[in-house]
Amino acid sequence: FLILIFFIIVLAAIAGSTLLYFAAKLDKPTGLIKAEGIYFVVDKGEGAASVARRLETHGIIRSELMFRLLMKAKRQETSLKAGEYLIKADMNNSSILNMLTEGKQILLRFTVPEGATLKAIAGMAESQGLASKAIFLDLAKDPELLAKLDIPSSSMEGYLFPDTYFFQKNAGAEIIIRTMADNFKKQLKENIPEAGFLTSSELQEKVILASIVEREYRLPAEAPIMAGVFYNRLKKNIALQSCATVVYVITEIEGKPHPTRLFDKDIQIKNEFNTYVNRGLPPAPISNPGLTALLASFRPAATSYYYFRLIDGNSGAHYFSETFSEHIDAAALIPKAK
Repeated sequence: FLILIFFIIVLAAIAGSTLLYFAAKLDKPTGLIKAEGIYFVVDKGEGAASVARRLETHGIIRSELMFRLLMKAKRQETSLKAGEYLIKADMNNSSILNMLTEGKQILLRFTVPEGATLKAIAGMAESQGLASKAIFLDLAKDPELLAKLDIPSSSMEGYLFPDTYFFQKNAGAEIIIRTMADNFKKQLKENIPEAGFLTSSELQEKVILASIVEREYRLPAEAPIMAGVFYNRLKKNIALQSCATVVYVITEIEGKPHPTRLFDKDIQIKNEFNTYVNRGLPPAPISNPGLTALLASFRPAATSYYYFRLIDGNSGAHYFSETFSEHIDAAALIPKAK
């Protein structure tokens, strides 16, 4: 009898070891996934059996049965989250299941260039599968959301910080707007702490000027000088005469293509954003400025200049002048086309 029990124990141990061996073998990566990984989509409402079956069909796992047993053992058969996932070559059953139950979906890289307008950002978000352009633009002007985010303007224009972000596919407009606005506040807090002492209207004025500088400068070293020029003109109640504001009217308000050059009829357009026909700042920002332009607006160069002119289209260099006659003469410095 004791010998029988001994043999039963030995056989059970062998069977258990064999089962563990095959379970471990079946849990290893299949080796069929390329180094860059494979995309796998879990549909909304899709059941565990269907997911396990498709994982095996795509060569992602070795055994549908073992994957289903794993889900059952972890009580996660109903915990799979819909979405698009990137499964890497070295992932085993456990790591794949963790990804699908934790909802660690593919993150899309979303890079917003400095000076991008609200409409441009909304268009980028839609083209990259992150959010609807129409919903983005509506939310960006929603008074309730603006109040929640403490934005002292009628829209998010100027307060969406240009940077590289990572969002899930179909993240939605509100998540993108909130993330970019939070980054704007973070950048001010870390790099321009004095901004925290301004009133809402004072902050709005700084952002408006920064948005103009952003669309005017090409060389970072010139940004604070340009800001100094604009502040000098504001103090003397001289029209800013920024070409960038005219372009904003043409492209963002009138919806026309970006002009290759401006004509007299353009700078005479009657619009509150046109700083050729109106003195002072426009009513709201004309772009979303980056840190260089924001720093320039908050910390302008102390200068006696009132004018600047682009003299080198290749390098982006400008000539700064104190008088109008000097500004006119600076046209001679522009290289003649050959």
